[in-house]
Amino acid sequence: MQITGSSAIVVGGAGGLGEATVRRLHAAGAKVVAADLADDKGKALAQELGIRYVRTDATSEESVQAAIAEAESAGPLRIVVDVHGGPAGGGRLVGKDGSPLDLDAFRTTIDFYLTAVFNVMRLGAAAMARQEPLDGGSRGVIVTTASIAAFEGQIGQIPYAAAKGGVASMTLVAARDLSPLGIRVVGVAPGTFLTPAYGQAGDKLEAYWGPQVPHPRRMGRPSEYAELVHHLCENDYLNGEVIRLDGALRFPPK
Repeated sequence: MQITGSSAIVVGGAGGLGEATVRRLHAAGAKVVAADLADDKGKALAQELGIRYVRTDATSEESVQAAIAEAESAGPLRIVVDVHGGPAGGGRLVGKDGSPLDLDAFRTTIDFYLTAVFNVMRLGAAAMARQEPLDGGSRGVIVTTASIAAFEGQIGQIPYAAAKGGVASMTLVAARDLSPLGIRVVGVAPGTFLTPAYGQAGDKLEAYWGPQVPHPRRMGRPSEYAELVHHLCENDYLNGEVIRLDGALRFPPK
């Protein structure tokens, strides 16, 4: 699929992985909408690149629809990338004091990291279905963001691992559901990535996680996530798969 001239929306587009993706798709010729709740960063990015920023709550149907409408006004929507974040509650299933893990905190994490991804996926797919197909019948691609925690979640990560596992599990089913419409669905499962959000703490994280990555022995870079998204957009035979992007890292128990 050709990126140039297509409209793209990146949900979470003001964050580390999202910003890198916005920059990459913009450089490739897409008409990008950065959708996020981080107004200052989003507006600054939009002004720098000459793109559009829309304040977007991924958990809200109305909010996501508004961002999609903005993207459609710029051109045929063919690329939806969801890399938004949110609160991630955690803790052992039963604490040292014998208390069970908080149910409301679990529900909140599922809402942000799974239900919201489903929301973006379904609304983005419905918008893509309205577009005219390209040669070969393709209408577009949806890229979701899971995590290697979906496969080997660590102690205390039950809510997050459950949510990301759900994102991974939706990938093949969504790809099969949307195949008659010519819409592909691909997931990315990043390992440990060093983003600007960590600030000065990034050095400590790099020192801890870097040596645990088999090769290259460092944390991932946002640009590497964005490069993969770029390739996923252009390679029409990548569909229904969750791709690990982790330098062969496998999370230990803790």
